[in-house]
Amino acid sequence: MNIHKIIHLFLLFLAGILISCQQVIDLKLNTSSSQIVIQGNIYDLTVPDTVHISQSVNFDSTNVFPAVSGAIVTINDNIGNTDSLKEIFPGTYITSFIKGIPGNTYTLQVEIKGKRYSATSTMPYPVAIDSVYFEKSIIENDKQIAVEFTDPANIENFYRIIEFVNQGQLDNFFVTSDQLNDGGKIIYRIWNDNQRLTSGKNITIWLESIDENMYNYFRAAASNGRQIIAPANPVSNISNGALGYFSACSIRNKRIVVP
Repeated sequence: MNIHKIIHLFLLFLAGILISCQQVIDLKLNTSSSQIVIQGNIYDLTVPDTVHISQSVNFDSTNVFPAVSGAIVTINDNIGNTDSLKEIFPGTYITSFIKGIPGNTYTLQVEIKGKRYSATSTMPYPVAIDSVYFEKSIIENDKQIAVEFTDPANIENFYRIIEFVNQGQLDNFFVTSDQLNDGGKIIYRIWNDNQRLTSGKNITIWLESIDENMYNYFRAAASNGRQIIAPANPVSNISNGALGYFSACSIRNKRIVVP
């Protein structure tokens, strides 16, 4: 598959499938010196996956991270595949052929000006969404979205839930686990005000099955207003002092329309 076809598929993915985590989180990092920021994802989808590389800025500076170009970026798996990523935009690198397969372990390696960074993530098996529906919230009579799914028993599971409205990712995400409900029905409720959920809007919910490192990372981010801000940065799974994360996760989704 040539690079033009890859880019074409990638752009279709952006427009039609709503790439959730492929979009860069709005980072507000607690840092007084510039550091490398890596945000990488690999999914169980049939489209290219993405790694974004940038440099942090001071916490009190404008929250625009300069892109890092010219990095050497590879992803390999535990069954012998190694993919060299292509830079399609400054700081944005995409895969050519490697696929996300639940149960497989993936290693990201990045080299920037002779300095090397790496991270490893194992992709959990996906969990289907049973149903998504609207409820009336007890807060100011607004709407809330209920997401129901059944947790697989006797396996430690971690989840991230992302909400899209009209093909645009909201800046909020939610993390949960099966710690208190192993093997049971999990109902997660997302509050929205009525101005956001007006009649006719399309709502898409993504249920990501993530590993424990990513659960801890996104939980720390969520506790700070669903973004990475002071007083502390979430603990990265990337080596050599880089900020950010590398996540191999499986995804299932459902779409509903606001009545």
